[in-house]
Amino acid sequence: MSGFHPTQRRPARSGSKSMQDIISRQRAHFDTSATKPVSFRIEQLHRLKRVLEQHEGALQEAIAADYGKQRYETFITELLPVYSEIDAAIANVAAWSTPSLVASSPFTSPGRCYVMPEPLGVSLVIGPWNYPVQLTLVPAVAALAAGCTVVLKPSEMTAHTSAVIASLVAAAFDPAYLTVVEGGVSETSALLAQKFDMIFFTGSVAVGRIVYQAAAKSLTPVVLELGGKSPTIVAPDANLPLAARRIAWAKFLNAGQTCIAPDYVYVHRSIYEEFLDAVAKEIASSRYGLENQNFVRIVNARNLERVAALIDQRKVFTGGLVDVDQRMIAPTVLRDVDWSDRVMGEEVFGPVLPTLVYDDIEDVVSQIKQRDKPLALYLFTEDAGTKRKILSELSFGGGAINDAVVQVTNGDLPFGGVGTSGIGSYHGEAGFRSFSHYKSIVDRDAVTTAEEQQFRYSPYNDDDLEIMRQTFGIRPG
Repeated sequence: MSGFHPTQRRPARSGSKSMQDIISRQRAHFDTSATKPVSFRIEQLHRLKRVLEQHEGALQEAIAADYGKQRYETFITELLPVYSEIDAAIANVAAWSTPSLVASSPFTSPGRCYVMPEPLGVSLVIGPWNYPVQLTLVPAVAALAAGCTVVLKPSEMTAHTSAVIASLVAAAFDPAYLTVVEGGVSETSALLAQKFDMIFFTGSVAVGRIVYQAAAKSLTPVVLELGGKSPTIVAPDANLPLAARRIAWAKFLNAGQTCIAPDYVYVHRSIYEEFLDAVAKEIASSRYGLENQNFVRIVNARNLERVAALIDQRKVFTGGLVDVDQRMIAPTVLRDVDWSDRVMGEEVFGPVLPTLVYDDIEDVVSQIKQRDKPLALYLFTEDAGTKRKILSELSFGGGAINDAVVQVTNGDLPFGGVGTSGIGSYHGEAGFRSFSHYKSIVDRDAVTTAEEQQFRYSPYNDDDLEIMRQTFGIRPG
């Protein structure tokens, strides 16, 4: 990659050093408490940002080599989220790390009660291929802000990006603090066989189960950022041109390879044909393509084949073209889809948008409730009653009203799933919390009060019981 020349430090690989040695070295470093001072954490976050800024060109080239993403989209979807997360952590980590006072109870008064955050310890972050910089480094930022050491495992499916991340981390950081392990399934399996204090995984539900099972053997806490079929509902009062534009942008960003992309759209029958026309018009006007810097390739041939098999050519409203040589699938809209269609049997994770017709919102709610809880949900309506119904009756990780995907751009909104779409959350303080343990402390003077002597220690009597009931407002029947 031009503009980047790795120094003598090399990233860890299976065979060059055992996984056990890597984790042991990090644990020994963590046990020195060197990572705990807030000043140290801030210094390392500044260093990470400088390294990324210095080698942004190499990361741009790597992502382009992996699946054709162009500079602007790479910046807003890969780099800017990491920069923003680093800036937020630098600005807030001192406050996040400060013990917080809580009120004393009758049994702890007089005394000082507080909750004290502490880093969990040695953490593992397993990144995905669809946003290989953002979704690998943003959780790493949270871990570093919390005071943890970090082992990063980028996806082998975006090998160019993995190599650059590994090289720049190796050049800038002590591997006892932050290191990268490259490789595939065998390396990931070897890592999961080790004892970590925290595991953060982003990827498919199937692999998430494997990670969860591995973590359970040592009772290691996890954050699992998974996925599923995220629904979009377009009500009859929706602003159709705006809905079509925002849904098309959210769906075809990164060629649909986004865990929170609209997976399918329920559209009210009264506006269905108009909606289809509006989306087709938006696709045409957007001129999606590599040459226009607003589209990317499918990551590999296997995923191309999988997504292409979901397209029922009899139901194609627009699109449907597959270019095997270029690993490209044209933005595709399917019409008159129902739950028996193959495309509704799995998460699409590609530029194919199934559309379904509905007459009664109750039917939509019922169908969504029958399935796994989604990572995201989007609703397009101006009706307050419809908003209340969807938000109160349906469980999902997060979402938006009259927009899609943009919820992840606000670092103050925790991001995470529910049920099979994920466990735990991150972004901003939520990420700090995920990599921290909150110790509850009671700090009392070493003296005994008269009240303590009377009500805490034996012998007890009925008068003491009555006073205690009055103190806590208990009135037995």
